[in-house]
Amino acid sequence: LRHMDKSQIITHSTKGIAYTAYDVRWVPMSPRFVVLGQVPSGRGVLAVYQLVNGSIEQLTQIEKPHAFKCGTFQASAVSSRYLATGDFGGRLSMWDLNRLEQPVFSTLAHEQIINCIDGCGGLTVNGPPELATGSRDGAVKIWDVRQPDKQVATIAPADGQPKIDCWSVAFGNSFNDEERMICAGYENGDVKMFDLRAMKLLWETNVKNGVVSIEFDRRDIKMNKMVVAGLEAKFHVYDLRTHHPTDGYTSLVEKQADNTTVWAVRHLPQNRDIFMTSTGAGGLSLFKYNYPPSRVTKDKEGKHDIGVVGTVDKIQTAKVAEQPVGAFDWSNDKMGLFCFAGFDQAIRVGLVTKLERFN
Repeated sequence: LRHMDKSQIITHSTKGIAYTAYDVRWVPMSPRFVVLGQVPSGRGVLAVYQLVNGSIEQLTQIEKPHAFKCGTFQASAVSSRYLATGDFGGRLSMWDLNRLEQPVFSTLAHEQIINCIDGCGGLTVNGPPELATGSRDGAVKIWDVRQPDKQVATIAPADGQPKIDCWSVAFGNSFNDEERMICAGYENGDVKMFDLRAMKLLWETNVKNGVVSIEFDRRDIKMNKMVVAGLEAKFHVYDLRTHHPTDGYTSLVEKQADNTTVWAVRHLPQNRDIFMTSTGAGGLSLFKYNYPPSRVTKDKEGKHDIGVVGTVDKIQTAKVAEQPVGAFDWSNDKMGLFCFAGFDQAIRVGLVTKLERFN
């Protein structure tokens, strides 16, 4: 009986696809979702699907010269719902899903593949609508979608410095029209947080393994916490309320049981303390963060405030695919509804039950 009382991770519908999917995104305020990937010839594919009577039906599919690696709706208003994409040719594009023949805009953003993208200021009201792209060329670039021909900022290694592949980017701290942070994760385990208002590096650390996914629990609030996930089954949760001058942000580390890469981490839109991870063994795991009684204390010298990190409980885990689950996204509109794509050439829609009991 207690088993039935727990939240369950249920795969609701599965559809085979004839291409490799690299990213999935729910269309805001819609039963549709977008899948980005690569057909066997190497060309890019952008496909739109819809849930119809419980099954996944394809609405449109287009092919483009370069494979698509990543996408986001976060830099466009709900009224337009433009999808921003990064591709293997280093091109940043924005698409109107109703007119996919030509992009709204397209610019050669990087010298090499765009591995990762995030947006801010579109679906949420604070600050300008901006995109961040991270690339194999070692650079993170910030773009204002209203003037997409030139980047607003570039964060890149100095001349002569090694170019470390940037694998993940995430916006956060965008709680008013001025403040905004960007956090980037790299192949060598570096995590760097940049203050975009002050245009300076705020904090950096190294988590010893390549960083595949980073997400703040919310983009549009004062920095609260974030999860950094990557190789060797590990993810780190950082409390971002208190920054210590030498020790930085306090964190905890969790190792998942299946010893594979943690491909994606996504916080539940309706509850920022619940997040899902997807793994290289075809698993999904649902976690809940618990805050400590007090989130701040004094350091050993008694001079500076230092953060206190909470604990993480695993709510549920499920094996949902035979291959790695490389992409996952929650629906903003229906709590618990999600879509994901594995490297087994299938896309799936699922549901987590009984989430309302955590509210």
